[in-house]
Amino acid sequence: MQFPADLRYTKDHEWIKVEGNTATIGITDFAQGELGDIVYIDINTVGKSLAAEAVFGTVEAVKTVSDLFLPVAGTIAEINPALANQPELVNTDPYGAGWMVKVTLNNAADVEQLMTSEAYSQLVH
Repeated sequence: MQFPADLRYTKDHEWIKVEGNTATIGITDFAQGELGDIVYIDINTVGKSLAAEAVFGTVEAVKTVSDLFLPVAGTIAEINPALANQPELVNTDPYGAGWMVKVTLNNAADVEQLMTSEAYSQLVH
């Protein structure tokens, strides 16, 4: 299982990558493995300003539906358009083509409060 060192992680198994005032967010390799085959992603929060830990959408796997939690406060700027027709990208490339949303951050420094790859690895092992 991979947990890239350039990302930050949450206890709810989301990852975040910050570039300037924009963050890309998805679910971790651990999370997609626990969910199994992902069949549908439902995110309808584009343009909405949400608090940290607010639900920004859901991910549906064959056996379950799970909420997606925003790691830090911000406004949902973009949804990954590829997931509409290929939700399985979250399974095959969770840190790349399987990203879920891009967010304009309220405060980029909030990301520093999230787990490093080492801390997240300890959480899931």
